[in-house]
Amino acid sequence: MPGGPAARHAIPSLSFEITGAEPERFAAVPTLRFGLRITRTGGGPVRSVSLATTVRIDVARRRHGEREQRSLTELFGLPEQWGTTLRPLVWTRITTVVPPFEDTTVAELTLPCTCDTELAVTKYLLAVRDGEVPLDFLFGGTVFFQAADGRLGTAQISWAEGAAYRLPAGLWHGLLDRYFGGSPWLRLSRETYDRLDTHRIRRVLGTWDETVAALLDRADGTVPASPGPSGTSRTP
Repeated sequence: MPGGPAARHAIPSLSFEITGAEPERFAAVPTLRFGLRITRTGGGPVRSVSLATTVRIDVARRRHGEREQRSLTELFGLPEQWGTTLRPLVWTRITTVVPPFEDTTVAELTLPCTCDTELAVTKYLLAVRDGEVPLDFLFGGTVFFQAADGRLGTAQISWAEGAAYRLPAGLWHGLLDRYFGGSPWLRLSRETYDRLDTHRIRRVLGTWDETVAALLDRADGTVPASPGPSGTSRTP
């Protein structure tokens, strides 16, 4: 019978809801904090939960403008191919320990954010500057409860359990700007860095931004070649 002794020792059934997102104020690295409401929909009280969460960006649930489509060709190809190439991007996996509760509880999921532009998730988020980013939270792990014999029982959470959330894109960009001042991070080999540094010093360029911008301008042909000693043009 519902609420009877047998029900109090039955395997708990759980549902999940993402209640919101905000920046973690005092984290050493850029971090988003998501509120998670867990509700017991059946079975007995929960002793604890070892919750495994996979966070994905479901890119197919968002409409992308022309500028975003151009920026995302590296990830998904040309827009006419997107019917077959759009696929969810795994952002991260999180493990959370949830303490005992009877009916419902609230937990926090902390999601570190990186500015590493070699990662597909970062490339996508840099391209999407406004609107919302559709996220899927997929839950698994183990729920602990008191079995009928008084011992600690365990049950696995099905990965079919999940929750959707639409993250404002500006929240991610604002967080990264706060930590990195609007400067994306690039990985260079030591050899490439030394060559770039030598070029910067030789051309008396003050910053790395000026150095790369000058190289790009020359590659695009927007900076004329400087005249050589005999009046003929040459490229520095």
